[in-house]
Amino acid sequence: MGSLMKVNNGADTSSMFPRFTLFNDFLTGDFFNMPAERLNGMRTLPPANVKETERSFEFELAAPGMDRKDFNVMIEGNTLKISGTKEVSTEEKNSSWSRREFSYESFSRSFDLPEGKIDGKNISANYKNGMLLVSVPKTPEAQALKREIKVY
Repeated sequence: MGSLMKVNNGADTSSMFPRFTLFNDFLTGDFFNMPAERLNGMRTLPPANVKETERSFEFELAAPGMDRKDFNVMIEGNTLKISGTKEVSTEEKNSSWSRREFSYESFSRSFDLPEGKIDGKNISANYKNGMLLVSVPKTPEAQALKREIKVY
């Protein structure tokens, strides 16, 4: 009778076991330096870009596959809080079997903003092509503070 796997002592067994398992990467320290795409869905925070302009603070979060209704954007004091929840369920039925699967993803991010520099009443948010764009306008006083300082 043939064997399922042939092993030669002293032979290279790297082809039998995946070289890049999460467990191995964790033990060798490579887990923390691993690119996000290697985590296969383990990433819980969408990447964010933050930019300060003369008139506002701009936030871009990459969150593909979500809908507008999945986001919650709020300002609490000087903290901008952005969270999202996506729930998906699928169900297949046949005369002899049924399958039901659920998927749940959520994230929450907070950004501290300079005290007294934000206009909390005019914050806007827009979700388009997988990107959540949040604009936090500065107060007129904060906009007027910009000036060039001569270096001596």
